[in-house]
Amino acid sequence: MNKFLGLGKYLFAAPMAVFGVMHFISADIMGSKTPGGNIVVYITGIALIAAAVSIFIEKYDKLAATLLGLLLLLFIIPHAQNIANNDLELINILKNISLAGGAFMYTSIAKDSTYIK
Repeated sequence: MNKFLGLGKYLFAAPMAVFGVMHFISADIMGSKTPGGNIVVYITGIALIAAAVSIFIEKYDKLAATLLGLLLLLFIIPHAQNIANNDLELINILKNISLAGGAFMYTSIAKDSTYIK
């Protein structure tokens, strides 16, 4: 059962890597709707990919998951700014809240050996 549950970290981290790649592919579209423009989109894409790699290899994964959770909560800002133009932004807000919760839960159960205190 633990091996099955251990898949959870991969099921959580893999989409983060994909989201990071999507930030590079769709930088112009996202940048036009984001405070800070394309540079912020590129930086957040790098952060998403770095967090996914950290979780995959279990190096500084607690720190990465904590920072990822904070980043996901910050992602609520541009979605909230666009909610007047697109009712579907609520889905993105709820997605980011739930993923942030997952990141914080991962932080609470991950090994302590690679966490900077």
